[in-house]
Amino acid sequence: MQLAVVSETTAVIFDKVYHNPLTVGGHVAWSVELNLNTQTVRALNPLSNTWCATGSFLGNGTLLSSGGNPVVITGQNGLQGIRLFTPCSTGTCDIFEDPARVHLTSNRWYPASVILPEWSIHTYSQFTFSFINGASGNNPSYEFYPPKNINGFNGVKIPSKFLVDTLNSNHFPILIYLPDGTIFVAANQAAMIFNWRTNTETRLPGIPNGVRVSSPFSAGAVLLPLTPENNYTPEVMICGGSAVSDSVSPTTFTAQTPTSAQCSRLVLTTAGIAAGWKVESMPQPRVMPELVQLPDMRILIVNGATTGVAGYGNVQNRIGQSNADNPAFTPVIYDPSAAAGSRFSSAGLPASPIARLYHSTATLTPNGTVMVAGSNPNDDVTTTKYATEYRLEFFSPPYMTQPRPTYTGLPATVNYNTKFNLTVTLPTGVTSVTVNLIDLGFATHGVHMDQRLVKLVSTLSADRKTLTVTGPPSSKHYPPGPAYLYVVTSAGVPSFGHKTLIGTGASPPVDQGAISKYVLNLNIPRV
Repeated sequence: MQLAVVSETTAVIFDKVYHNPLTVGGHVAWSVELNLNTQTVRALNPLSNTWCATGSFLGNGTLLSSGGNPVVITGQNGLQGIRLFTPCSTGTCDIFEDPARVHLTSNRWYPASVILPEWSIHTYSQFTFSFINGASGNNPSYEFYPPKNINGFNGVKIPSKFLVDTLNSNHFPILIYLPDGTIFVAANQAAMIFNWRTNTETRLPGIPNGVRVSSPFSAGAVLLPLTPENNYTPEVMICGGSAVSDSVSPTTFTAQTPTSAQCSRLVLTTAGIAAGWKVESMPQPRVMPELVQLPDMRILIVNGATTGVAGYGNVQNRIGQSNADNPAFTPVIYDPSAAAGSRFSSAGLPASPIARLYHSTATLTPNGTVMVAGSNPNDDVTTTKYATEYRLEFFSPPYMTQPRPTYTGLPATVNYNTKFNLTVTLPTGVTSVTVNLIDLGFATHGVHMDQRLVKLVSTLSADRKTLTVTGPPSSKHYPPGPAYLYVVTSAGVPSFGHKTLIGTGASPPVDQGAISKYVLNLNIPRV
């Protein structure tokens, strides 16, 4: 399942094409627009199979879904799919797709993507239909949307050595855009800094203790908050995964195969890289965890299993079809600013009664809750143990029970380093607030594309009624596109997150020459 909040009241869900009870246009539906307030859905109608695709938002607020799966039951081949969804308030907008004219340059299954400061999207992936990737089906390359003429590649895919070196288990690599304009990439047991402008890979210290962090040994990852106080210094954290071999037959694994409790942090500066990863342990091991950035700067860890691996139908001693067992029912909140040894807590947090395993997902919502959805470690809809899961849950962090600030006056677009005023109403006794800007991202398979929190510079007036806020320092700190702005009290209680567009709201710049070359390559065979 893939999940993205697209407005203050709606989210889009992409699913696998299987025998869902919901239909659209005379066939089963595999995408919906969800109303976050009423929890009702409206079927959407993509043309191609969106299963195992990625997604990112363009600078104009349009959601782009790319990659996918061949035909299953109905619809068209989605391996080179490009799908566009522009949110609207009328309840009539749908997914635009023209597979004959607009598609990727090569097949992409289990890809990842990241938004760039030029409003464009970098899609990075491999292609194989095996449980674990392998050289025979690998597509170690990346490409841009819209197409670029860059590094000697005009409108076509660009080879990636990293995706060769990280075989076998490198499905859904972790991509994080950094404030210096480079991209952090992690897959399998390796990590690098990627300069996409020069096509240069700089390897980082490997993931500690031999832990693998990409599918089917899926870990969760997050960029810790970027703030003026830490000089917007990037630090990444990766939690969970597995230390088993990725070069043996899947039949050597079972649903009881151990997973990892490891959380590793790395500061991405020269000194931080030299110091290496700092390792902590979650209260319990997990594979397929979701790391969700909360507006109070803490991280929610939710979903996943304590034993097994991602996927279905591959290992010995499965539970039904599930490759994993022993669901992690209890969420954990991680406070990155707390002292080492006291950062993880589940105190007062309710356990879920619902197993959230393969194809489950989660996202922060504008009102500050975390929506948890999905789970289907099965080939089709089923009611066996670890069944197809249609129920939604909304997790309320502790701040949801506290009096909350409110505000008005957020502009529709916020450009870089520009000032604007918010009219605020603060709870009794609150004398100071901060302003946190969050990209809620696009979540699938435990990977949260583009998720980030940037603390903005702000000043509260003496009468505590006006908040003067300055936009992000640059497009490298917060790439152009949707953002949700939370006013947060000194006690960590956030307002509702109203939506704006960072940047000008313009569509991506177009390189007509690269597009022309791309069009010439549209006859690339698709399986």
